[in-house]
Amino acid sequence: MILDSLSWCLFLLGALFIISGSLGLLRFPDFYTRLHAAGVTDTLGVELMLLAMIFQSDNWITIVKLLLIALFMLLTSPVSTHAIAHAAWVGKLKPMLGPDLRRDGDAETHEEDA
Repeated sequence: MILDSLSWCLFLLGALFIISGSLGLLRFPDFYTRLHAAGVTDTLGVELMLLAMIFQSDNWITIVKLLLIALFMLLTSPVSTHAIAHAAWVGKLKPMLGPDLRRDGDAETHEEDA
């Protein structure tokens, strides 16, 4: 009973992290902030969900497999996020800074800055 409750809490928390990362993809203004939101939240969300599945499993082979998947995700997700960001930087994609972060509707109120 306690393991079931803990599993559900971890699974829902992982889902919440993944959903918040998805919202970050929609809300953040430029590539680098979107990549950061996706990279951080997917790693933590997947790890929490895998931990919930480990608590539900009663077979030690399944637990070992889930731990190996968790280790693989923990090692490869940040590396792949860094590789994508580095490729964007080498491709001369500049991050948005300062006044560039304004929304399109705010551009006419700050024409003197341009």
